[in-house]
Amino acid sequence: MSTIRVVWGTAAGPTKMAAYDAALANAGIENYNLVTVSSVIPATARVEAVGTAPDLGPVGNRLTVVQGHATAADNEPASAALAWAESGDGEGPGLFYETTGTDPDSVRERALDGLEAGQEFRDWAFDEPSVQVETTEDESGAYQAAVVVAAYGTSEPIC
Repeated sequence: MSTIRVVWGTAAGPTKMAAYDAALANAGIENYNLVTVSSVIPATARVEAVGTAPDLGPVGNRLTVVQGHATAADNEPASAALAWAESGDGEGPGLFYETTGTDPDSVRERALDGLEAGQEFRDWAFDEPSVQVETTEDESGAYQAAVVVAAYGTSEPIC
């Protein structure tokens, strides 16, 4: 069984990309080429919220992810959320739902609402949902980024 690790981070930087890169560094996944997929958890995986990723392979490799990421500037907060629910019996698939915004409570609610909507048209039994929300601190004059990322397994060579 493979592991999908949920990691998160926030950071500030002089540009949007610098802030996003720094937030990825705080989550431990800054050295990978992220390939975003839709939000289905394979039946052969389990989800583990870890905060910061362990070593997932060589620098520059491809890492499959589902990610919520938000960037803001000039005293605006950035909030990112990832909600998930796995199969109720532990043997089936599950689902992620990501969302972003400026208000952490609204972001949390929308992530859970989206997850519930996705569950309604799937004929699967689900456990209670989990959700992780990250919100930036106020840093005047700097770009800020928040990320919550589900990293699927370990990285793979990109070429």
